[in-house]
Amino acid sequence: MTSINIRKIFQFHYLMLALILIMAFYVASIPHLTYPYPLHVDEWVHMARSEAMLQSGSITPVDPFSNKEPMGLSVNLEAAFQLFWGVFQAISGISWIVIFRFFPGVIFMITVLSVYVMARREGFGLEAAFFTLLIPTTVGVLGPGFLVPVSMGLLFTPLILFLALNFKTVWSYSLIFIFICFLLAIHAPSAISPIIVLTPYILLNIKGNFKLSLWLTLALILPFLIVFPWIFNLLLPTARSLITPQSPTEFIQLPRVIQTYGYLPVSLCLLGTLILGIKSGKKNYALALGLLALLLMLVAFFNFHYGVPIVYERGLMYMMLMVGIIAGAGLMVVKSLKLPSAVESSLNIPVITRNIGNFLCIAIAVIILTITIPQRLAIPYYHMIDQQDYQAFTWIKNNLNQDYEKVILDPWKGTAFTAITGKQVFTRIHVSPLDDDNRAYDFLRGGSSDTAFLKGNNISVIYTRLYDFTRNKNIELESSNSDLVEVSKNIYVLKSSRKTD
Repeated sequence: MTSINIRKIFQFHYLMLALILIMAFYVASIPHLTYPYPLHVDEWVHMARSEAMLQSGSITPVDPFSNKEPMGLSVNLEAAFQLFWGVFQAISGISWIVIFRFFPGVIFMITVLSVYVMARREGFGLEAAFFTLLIPTTVGVLGPGFLVPVSMGLLFTPLILFLALNFKTVWSYSLIFIFICFLLAIHAPSAISPIIVLTPYILLNIKGNFKLSLWLTLALILPFLIVFPWIFNLLLPTARSLITPQSPTEFIQLPRVIQTYGYLPVSLCLLGTLILGIKSGKKNYALALGLLALLLMLVAFFNFHYGVPIVYERGLMYMMLMVGIIAGAGLMVVKSLKLPSAVESSLNIPVITRNIGNFLCIAIAVIILTITIPQRLAIPYYHMIDQQDYQAFTWIKNNLNQDYEKVILDPWKGTAFTAITGKQVFTRIHVSPLDDDNRAYDFLRGGSSDTAFLKGNNISVIYTRLYDFTRNKNIELESSNSDLVEVSKNIYVLKSSRKTD
């Protein structure tokens, strides 16, 4: 083979990698194709708390939603994630809206690239990267389309696998230790998943390479010992949940993984698992058994209800990551297929017959994308606010000073309002409406006429645009209260709170 041919092969290889990365960015950006603002309530919460950290100069600021007491690290377990993005936003100057719209795609590209780096040494880097981009984003289990801790944590599992399976140095164990520390800081369930995946590899090496098993165990476990003082209060409830039946969180709708991820990719994952077992070798066994360990954990929870719900609900992302990696091994088998020499000579189409495996791979990829992309586009996502709400909230932020501290508005929009303005709300819906939420709706629908209610709750600003779930559209209500002054469209302030020149 000439050097020119080798160069062409490498050019084609990296062109395919570039196309896969572009496709990964597109798939992660699907929820934001027609919506520029944060989507999930968790995204708005992280935005609000990041801003609170920056303004207070503390990692334990007063909760911007309750405005009552500082959020301890044992309560806000994702504080490091919020601090990371708060510092990034302050240094870069990029607006929060741009960050939440485009950076999920950037992070997912890095995740897919990490899978490629890990799987390339095993001979199926492109194939594993392709199947990784199929990981879905749903409101229930989150995913790469949202800027949330689990989507950021997802990219570290393939990096940890890459280091654990290929290097046996102090530096590799140190990096694994650092990665686990970072994952513990931003999202503890993301730190547990690579440990589950690597446990079979550790057990396989105890007999033949005890030193490797020991160092790898220390690198994975020591970070948990370091944060022991902060998680001590969580240990007893966690231990109890392991022996007490726990139902999945009611408001989280878990997808049917095989149907959502795709029947063809799952079939190739089964083929890949078989091939890794046939090829033998501890690394091959470790990948197959790592997927099995995750699967057994999930089955134990969903069928028998033992465990910590959040670990299992978020663990679906990591299971689909491992399914994608091993499906890559299955596609590698398809790629290596060759026609019998008799068939090849009889067809007399050398371009096709000599590359039948490559053509089959392309055909499979086209079929999968043809099915998957419309499915991803059809996944529904709720919107907490629209452009008119955003403009109104921005107006409040820029024109109403600290004398207007508390606002009453549609509780459904309350989380986004605080994230944008930094102001406190009377109430907000985080999961489902509570008594105060119903009181807010009654007040607004009653023409905002109860001045005593406003003064009794220290409310000085009223925003009267509500989302009507029955009609699936926003409605604009007017105030009949003479004690209120309309200062902008749908924005009223209490006269006694208004400052005069």
